[in-house]
Amino acid sequence: MKSLNLKIIYRFLGLTAVLNGIFMFIAVPFSLYHNEDAYKGIIISGTVTILLGLLLYFFNKPQHTNIHKKEGYLIVTLGWLILSITGMFPYLFSGAIPSISNAFFETVSGYSTTGSSILTDIEAMPKGILFWRSATHWIGGMGIIVLTIAILPLLGIGGMQLFMAEAPGPSADKLHPRITDTAKRLWLIYVTLTFAEFFLLRIAGMGWFDAINHAMATVSTGGFSTKNTSLSFWNHLPLVQYIVIFFMIAAGTNFVLTYFAIKGKIKKVIQSEEFKYYIFGILGITFIVASIILFFQDPVLETSIDHPKVLGETESAIRHALFQVTSIITTTGFVSADFTMWSFFATGIFFALFFAGGSAGSTSGGIKIVRHIVMLKNSFLEFKKTLHPNAIIPVRYNGKAVSQTIVFNILSFFVLYMLIFVIASVILTFLGLDFTSAIGAAASSLGNIGPAIGSVSPVDNFAHLSIGAKWFCSFLMLIGRLELFTVLILFTPFFWRKN
Repeated sequence: MKSLNLKIIYRFLGLTAVLNGIFMFIAVPFSLYHNEDAYKGIIISGTVTILLGLLLYFFNKPQHTNIHKKEGYLIVTLGWLILSITGMFPYLFSGAIPSISNAFFETVSGYSTTGSSILTDIEAMPKGILFWRSATHWIGGMGIIVLTIAILPLLGIGGMQLFMAEAPGPSADKLHPRITDTAKRLWLIYVTLTFAEFFLLRIAGMGWFDAINHAMATVSTGGFSTKNTSLSFWNHLPLVQYIVIFFMIAAGTNFVLTYFAIKGKIKKVIQSEEFKYYIFGILGITFIVASIILFFQDPVLETSIDHPKVLGETESAIRHALFQVTSIITTTGFVSADFTMWSFFATGIFFALFFAGGSAGSTSGGIKIVRHIVMLKNSFLEFKKTLHPNAIIPVRYNGKAVSQTIVFNILSFFVLYMLIFVIASVILTFLGLDFTSAIGAAASSLGNIGPAIGSVSPVDNFAHLSIGAKWFCSFLMLIGRLELFTVLILFTPFFWRKN
């Protein structure tokens, strides 16, 4: 292979920065409406980011616009770094988060849709900054890379390699033969779901500012809330939580299946193995957790000054169980109750769910359900092959044989994922966390989940972590969001060799 086309990489990073700066200006009206001084810092941030992007774009005119795999991996990884570096400008320039370590952590957590936070009083933050905080979720959810692919034809640049590197999950199913049309359809679904949730939350009783922020955080499976107590703030409004549950499930579903559902091809949705495992898994685990709450713990009741007891114990237990199970499986990270208080058994169940992940092709993080399906099927086939060593029995998924290359790739991903989790847990103990908190923070950061266990439980946050631990967790969030290989391949010597 020829040497890297650095100019096309710089040019693409410039375009990414310009788009990010434009998004920053959207937060300005929210700041002005609430008479805040934070708008000045946001305007400066957007201006600086756009100028930086324009410099990278106009001073790097490539001789050819071909993007090979190596350029694709570099653009995606460096693109997310550019987003994270420039994305923390509003926090710094407004003075909302003056520490670079904290600002970078919060920004990476936003773009990676993790939802972990270092803010100890969210409600005291300027509204314009809170909107930008939620916007980082929304941008990162589908990936600004995919958005850029949709307009690359205008620049004469092809982007198939980028979609393959950026698309969440082990597969990059196309809705349309042309990749740019695929990106446009994905974003149309994404925007539609966001506005639909916003309107429904408003009808259910949530304020307009809270509704738009939570809609962005839900559809992106991010988890940033505008309240210190997250969604438990609306425990007296069960309909709000049911709406969020529905959209968390939708956001954790393969967007290709969502497209088919919108087109009326419900049969394709029902026939999907991953979707069936996904839905019935959520329902089955919810039943177990709800039983724990009802029969082994004090029931979770909705109480407030205005609503002493709005619903019965059974409904409350089922709703909170369904909410938290869905929140963890989809890696959204919203909180309606502290699941670590529901018994050690319940905590163990939720910790296991940290390694589940949502559907491939969704905005969820984690290992992804389809990988678990293929690994389980391959494991059962090994038993059959032990009895029939000469038999050729392929792994089948959705009725089709899965190539051994894909099976090996999935097994490699799982082994690497668990190895990184173990090493990360050890490193975090060295950086000052106790064992329980270390494994919780490692699993949460790598899986882009948000709340964890120990001192980073649903009622705590990551503010108390040392500076080193925050930077390390930021790195875990980044590689987790980009499916490990996209980032880690850059650290291999053969990636940089000229073939």
